[in-house]
Amino acid sequence: MTLGLAVVVAVVVPKAVQALQVLTILVGAPLVSGVISHAEARLQGRRGPRILQPYYDLAKLFRKETLVTDQSSWVFLAAPVVAFSCYLIVPLLIPVLTTYPLPLGYMGDILGGGFVLALGGFSVALAAAESGAPYAQLGSSRAMTFGALVEPTILFVVFVVGLITSTDLPYALAGAVRSSSEIVRPGHVLAAVAFFLVVLVDTGRIPVETHTGTIELGMIDEARTLEHSGPALALLQWGSAMKQLILYTILINVFVAPFGLSSNGAPGSVVGAMAALLGKAMLLGLIFAVIDNLFSKLRLFKIPEFLAAAFGIAVLAVVVFYVGPA
Repeated sequence: MTLGLAVVVAVVVPKAVQALQVLTILVGAPLVSGVISHAEARLQGRRGPRILQPYYDLAKLFRKETLVTDQSSWVFLAAPVVAFSCYLIVPLLIPVLTTYPLPLGYMGDILGGGFVLALGGFSVALAAAESGAPYAQLGSSRAMTFGALVEPTILFVVFVVGLITSTDLPYALAGAVRSSSEIVRPGHVLAAVAFFLVVLVDTGRIPVETHTGTIELGMIDEARTLEHSGPALALLQWGSAMKQLILYTILINVFVAPFGLSSNGAPGSVVGAMAALLGKAMLLGLIFAVIDNLFSKLRLFKIPEFLAAAFGIAVLAVVVFYVGPA
């Protein structure tokens, strides 16, 4: 009887923790976005929205009607669902709550997770192009153009991960950072800086984009959702918040501070890991909020130079790894 119970626990607990990883990203993403928006407003001397405002906005959008333009096809409505599904898959592959890989932890590596995130972004861009609206199509074109400059940077960051750990599995790199001095190696530091700049771009932050702006000619990511409404827009906004938290989680739990994670799957340990993740994500979000208020938005033709700098840092990380001390 005891053996059977132990087998059941060994099978059920990892799957339950894996479900909690997805649930943490799903439920915690709007909270992190609300904290960042509130902090940005305070830094600008405004009262700002409530911390829980994103939840109220999502609930309101889910109750509204979905409108579709005459030029749109079924892709316009299917793309938000595909993008949202992609953002639910990535938490299965990365160390969100545990130090050890869960049943689906080896289903894909960092590169595979990047492909899934890219599929989500492509779906949103495709829906914007399907809308037939000029500003949405303009934002879609810009997002794909700049995305083509971001992807080589991510690729070289993955190269550094592979060189350091002899694998590109995120759990392996997080374990290497926890168990040794990998985090202070120049190659690792440069890779983390390059990925930090990538997160800055992918979350639509200054100096690349002002995500709170309403000037259509300066929009990139925000322009892609202009023609959506109702539940479709809710899925896009919720998915955007999830993508932000996923990128924060990769930066924190893989590259910079993979600490506070559960090592045994005990309920108290898992709950502590959830609190630690959200706390670290909010702290990182505050850093991005400060950056938002310290810098001005770059001119559009200057953004490739910013992305080129991130790519150069990622390439330099690979070079330093080879020529640096063992």
